[in-house]
Amino acid sequence: MKLKRISVKSSLGNYSVIAGAGTVHRAAQEIAKLGRFSSIHVVSSTKVWRALSKSIQRGLQLPGKVHFHRMNDGESAKNLRTAELLSRVLVKSGADRKSLLIAVGGGVVGDVAGFVAAIYLRGVALVHVPTTLVAQVDSSIGGKTGVNLPEGKNLVGAFYPPRLVLIDPELLRTLPDREFRGGLAEVIKHAIIADAPMFGMLEQNMEKILRRDRTALGLLIPRNVAIKARVVSRDERESGLREILNFGHTFAHALESVTRYRRYQHGEAVAWGMIAAAFLGHELGLTRTADVSRIVALIRRLGPLPGWPQVPATTLLNAMRSDKKTRSGILRFVLSPRIGEARSYDTVPLHVVERVLHFTPRLIDASAGPLGKYRG
Repeated sequence: MKLKRISVKSSLGNYSVIAGAGTVHRAAQEIAKLGRFSSIHVVSSTKVWRALSKSIQRGLQLPGKVHFHRMNDGESAKNLRTAELLSRVLVKSGADRKSLLIAVGGGVVGDVAGFVAAIYLRGVALVHVPTTLVAQVDSSIGGKTGVNLPEGKNLVGAFYPPRLVLIDPELLRTLPDREFRGGLAEVIKHAIIADAPMFGMLEQNMEKILRRDRTALGLLIPRNVAIKARVVSRDERESGLREILNFGHTFAHALESVTRYRRYQHGEAVAWGMIAAAFLGHELGLTRTADVSRIVALIRRLGPLPGWPQVPATTLLNAMRSDKKTRSGILRFVLSPRIGEARSYDTVPLHVVERVLHFTPRLIDASAGPLGKYRG
């Protein structure tokens, strides 16, 4: 299959996202085009490295010594301590300002390694090789890096674009089923906010996609990359349009925070968040009933999700107030007037949000289906 090269605009320099089966085998050739580096440092996790080290090392047959560093890729390890430890490892390995950092892994590895690349010696070159679906279609593109604080998700970070992103769907073959399904939540999100025809395609082909059909993924992944690239090229620093990429995320980040990042994988929290956002849009008279039904039905086809936490709605509401999208204490929500469109709203009555937080798990639990049966 022909590789697709998608350009992303950035204030620090445009970069390419190369997507397609076999991309990882061209890694050395593509990285060589970026210039010469004094040293190369590959950051990954033990889990990813165990599954993919042979493929990655074959693709990274680069001149000179390549240093390999491991980190914990659990969401609970996405913090300042991990960033500090990785920075100190780079110092001990002799990394200087002409070094290259290659992040091989999912969203946590990409976010932490990207953050370290942004702050280490005030910035070193960065390449992403995403190995999860959520990273391939979303988090590796756009230059957002960061770590969590106990008070909230991604509250410390930087906009720091990579020099190159290499996306190979074949790396998803060893991805655990739960992580693959969670990544599909971000694919559904892109369809809801920007691509109604893709939403229809997902409805028609979800079983084939869940089986990781090569042809389906070969079409789906570049299409999602193009959506993300188009949005972030027009609004790199989330001052306007880019906010639509946060559909469902205000709810999702609160769910992750109150469960201390231990219950949900990110895509699972986003799946719940999109259901809640669809209900909120309906409560406000913005989202049509038919669209809410389609959104909920498609998300349910992803399979079982960890259950909604047994905490008061006010606890989740307080967690939302720490979200980085809050402006002057006012919560902002991305809502979808119709499938294929989304925009931000900052005049949402809090009592309506609290009502949605209260009834969302009850509505799902009351219906027959895997989402309501699994309590996680």
